[in-house]
Amino acid sequence: MLNMFLKSIQMPSNMHRIKCLPFLLLSLIFLNSCDNANHSSAQTDYSKQYPATEGGTLINAMTGEPSGLIAMTAGESAASAIAGNIFNSLLKYDKNLDLAGELAESWDISDDKKTITFHLKPNLKWADNQPLTSEDVLFTWKLVTDDNTRTPYGADYKLVIRAETPDANTFKITYAAPYAPALETWASLHILPKHLLKDQDINTTAFARNPVGSHYYKLEKWKNGQYLSLVRNPNSTQGQAYIEKLTSRIIPDKAAQFLELSADNIDIMGLDSIQYSRVLPARPELNKNIALYKELGNSYVYLGFNLKRQPFNDVRVRQAINYAINKQEIIEGVLLGLGEPVASPYKPGTRWSNPALSPYPYNPDKAKALLKEAGFSDTNGDGILDKDGKPLSFEILTNQNKEREMTAVLMQRRLKDIGIDVKIRILEWASFLGRFIEPREFDAVVLGWSLGLDPDQYNIWHSSQQGPKQFNFVGYNNPKVDALLEAGRLELDPDKRMKIYHEFSKILLEDSPIVYLSAGYGLNAIHKRVQGISNPAPPAGIGHNTHEWYIPSQYARNELSEY
Repeated sequence: MLNMFLKSIQMPSNMHRIKCLPFLLLSLIFLNSCDNANHSSAQTDYSKQYPATEGGTLINAMTGEPSGLIAMTAGESAASAIAGNIFNSLLKYDKNLDLAGELAESWDISDDKKTITFHLKPNLKWADNQPLTSEDVLFTWKLVTDDNTRTPYGADYKLVIRAETPDANTFKITYAAPYAPALETWASLHILPKHLLKDQDINTTAFARNPVGSHYYKLEKWKNGQYLSLVRNPNSTQGQAYIEKLTSRIIPDKAAQFLELSADNIDIMGLDSIQYSRVLPARPELNKNIALYKELGNSYVYLGFNLKRQPFNDVRVRQAINYAINKQEIIEGVLLGLGEPVASPYKPGTRWSNPALSPYPYNPDKAKALLKEAGFSDTNGDGILDKDGKPLSFEILTNQNKEREMTAVLMQRRLKDIGIDVKIRILEWASFLGRFIEPREFDAVVLGWSLGLDPDQYNIWHSSQQGPKQFNFVGYNNPKVDALLEAGRLELDPDKRMKIYHEFSKILLEDSPIVYLSAGYGLNAIHKRVQGISNPAPPAGIGHNTHEWYIPSQYARNELSEY
């Protein structure tokens, strides 16, 4: 997993939690207790660079709390962000976004491209001192492909028709046909300990709250609704990280996060556009202590429809809404220009993003014409369209995220202009996920997708991926798209593969199961006490080497036992 600790400050992404008032009360207590400790920080000169050293605590802010720390069953970015510091995969991406070994020392691919043999590094151990072997990898593969495991990721691994462990350090898999994203999938699957999970139900195990892993860190404490703390794992398979302790504080509100950053109670947070462009630059005393980082990430924000509900089962209604929303207004008004328009589910500028596609232009007249064609008209003169005596009205749900709330308000206004009545509901994450997304009890949602580097989006858009915990929760079903997604996974020629995904993107844009709103930037604030950050950032981003970040003892804060 790339940049996992850094990503955790930007949660939520797609599946995304928690009321502000208890935290604000806690913050006042915390600020009070830290006042003396942090008073001198404002006068410290952080410009001096020191040699790398071990120790210290790095504190970040997360907007949402993980539902558990087994990423394959949690299915959410907050879980993956924390779990990525605890568990390893066979492979990883290096700073240049090339695949490299993590648990695997090397790997071989057969001439027919159907078989991959992974050779594990010798003498690997779990945090509890038990050996980590190929049996753990085989066990994890069996878990993720078990039909009883509620996971959105199983489809990738079910393409393996045979998995073997010739010896303790060798894991061998065979596919029925060459599978283009094969190696990438093994950079995404966290390997789990067989000796602790072999007799447990992976969907309900207490291990998700008290995991034992093999990576740089192990869980020290999880205090519900407040924080998770990780400490260095002496048995880390990758050697030792410099920073002794990572603490992720659960702070749902960005304004509250910024207060904590200003008070020197956290080191890292993801900023919203206003904080990045206006608030922090206007605080010269903070600029002395805080460094800003801006990166265009592999993510986009969207309005998604429940295609199982009327009127969203009519493509004309979806297209009308697409025409009625002014995306540039959202980018300028909400993101202050810190976003890019998108017309496909890929990062702009990459080979997978179809250059021939353009976002639906803002065209309310076209929107009205499509709604009229779909049978909607204002029969009672109240300004709201109706059909068969029912008004054209629906509810947009989103999580506690000011930018998404503001986006929903702008869309509400534009949709009212064409005769659609929209209501907005803001929810904390656990309720949003458990009461609405998982049971599919929603009309429309404003969320975001964080994407991998491989263009395969089978798990999101294939019609077979609509079950519990799976990612096609909008209920999209198009046989042509299914066929393209299946073909794209098997095509090894990159140019032919690109054409497949360009065609897939074209159909998806026409069908409008979602409205692309923007591709956003990662806007991060990091305290200058943290050193070892790559500058300029490599292709993998500034978070590619968080294990090499360090806090000189001269800059370390006074530690407190509770947050």
